[in-house]
Amino acid sequence: MDKLMNNHWFIKVFSLLVAIMLYMSANIEKGAKSGEIIRNAIGQEDTETLMNVPVVVYYDEENLVVSGIPKYVNVTLQGPASIVKPTALQRNFEVYMDLTDLPLGTYTVPIKYKDISDKLKVNIQPSTAKVTIREKVSKDFHVRVAFINKNKVPEGYAVEQPVVKPNSVTITGAKELIDSISSVTATVNLEGATDTITQESKVTVYDHRGRVLNIHTHPSNVEVTVPIRSPSKTVPLKINRTGTLPEGVNIVKIKTVPNEVTIFGPKEKIDAIQFIDGITIDLDGITEDRTLEMAVPLPEGVKSVDPPKVKIHIDVQKEEAKTLKGVPIHVLGLGEPYTVEFIDPKEQAMDVRLHGAPDILNDIKEDDVELYIDVSGLDLGEHEVKIKWNGPQNIKWELPKENVKIKISEKTMNNNQ
Repeated sequence: MDKLMNNHWFIKVFSLLVAIMLYMSANIEKGAKSGEIIRNAIGQEDTETLMNVPVVVYYDEENLVVSGIPKYVNVTLQGPASIVKPTALQRNFEVYMDLTDLPLGTYTVPIKYKDISDKLKVNIQPSTAKVTIREKVSKDFHVRVAFINKNKVPEGYAVEQPVVKPNSVTITGAKELIDSISSVTATVNLEGATDTITQESKVTVYDHRGRVLNIHTHPSNVEVTVPIRSPSKTVPLKINRTGTLPEGVNIVKIKTVPNEVTIFGPKEKIDAIQFIDGITIDLDGITEDRTLEMAVPLPEGVKSVDPPKVKIHIDVQKEEAKTLKGVPIHVLGLGEPYTVEFIDPKEQAMDVRLHGAPDILNDIKEDDVELYIDVSGLDLGEHEVKIKWNGPQNIKWELPKENVKIKISEKTMNNNQ
C-alpha cells in the first residue's frame, strides 16, 4: 500500500476520480434545488422528476361537481436516457383521473397517466386523491343591498329604495352548498352621502350562520344606485297675471295642477321659503278656455323642485251682467262720540251692477257683496267719500255714483239715551 501511495501515476488517477465524484454530487444538489427536474445519469439510465404537472379530470361537468381534485402532481420518470430526456422536455403525456363511471359519493381514486413509453418507470406523487362527487345545480338569487355608515348620512337627507342591475345573480355548485345559502348581498358605503350614489359592488354570499361562502356568482359584480333625497318641503304656488282679457270675456277660475310643489335643498334654505313666486300668465288675447304648461322657478339655494312643471287651467266665459238692489253701505272708522247722516243717497244703500262670467254671477247673493266707506280721520261736517267694495274674484262692478255725501255730527244727549 505504501508503494502505491508513493507511485506518481497512482496519485494522479486517484485525484481524477475524486474530482469526478465531487462534480456529480454538486450537479445532483443543484438539480434538487431547482424544483423542476431532478436528474441522475449513470451510464444509459436516467431519472428525472417533473414538478407541478397538471391533472386532467374526466367527469360530467354539466351535471356534477367534484371536490378534492389535486391541481398538480409530481411525476418521476426512470429509464433509458434517450427516452427520459425527450419525454421530460416535451411533456407530450397526460396525467388524469377518470370519474366517468362513479355515482354520487366519496371515493379514493388513483391518478393515472397515458402517452408515456412502456420502457419508463413512472411514479406519481400523490398517487391517489380522495374526491367527493355531488350533484350540480344552478339557482338564481335576489341581490339585496346592505348599507354601512347609514348613520353618517347628514341630517335631513333620506336614503331611498336602492336599484340593483341586474337584481339577481346565478350561482352554480353542489346542491348541498346551494341549499346552505342564506343571502346574496352587495354593500354600499353611505358615509357623508348628500346625492344619489351609483357604484359597482362585489356580490358576497352568506350561509345561514352568517359566514361568507367562497363561491362564484354570475355576474360577480352588480351596479347599485342609491337615491339620496335631500331635505324637502311642500309649498304653494303664487300665480301672477299680466295683460288684460278682451272686452266681454271674464275669468271663471284659474286652477293650477298641482297647486303645491315639493322643494329640495339644504334645510336652512328651504325652511325660509313660504311659497314660490315667479309664475306669470299673460291674459292678452284669451277668448276661450286654455291650459298652459309652465316651468316652476327654482328659488335661490334650492337644488330641485318636484314637479318641475305645472299645468294652469284658465276657464273663461262671455261676460254677462247682474244687478243687486239696495246693497247696504257700511261705515268704518267712526269714533264712538260721533254719528253719520247719509245725505246722498239718503237710504245708505245703493244698487250694484256686476259684470262677469255666468257661472260666477249665478252664485252671487247680496250677502256676498259688501259696500263700505272709511271716515277715519274726517272732521265734523259734510264730506264726499269714495265707496269701496269687497266681493268675489274675477268680477267687475259698477255703481250709479262713485261717492256718497255724508254729514258727521257729535251725538246729542237724546242720541245717547
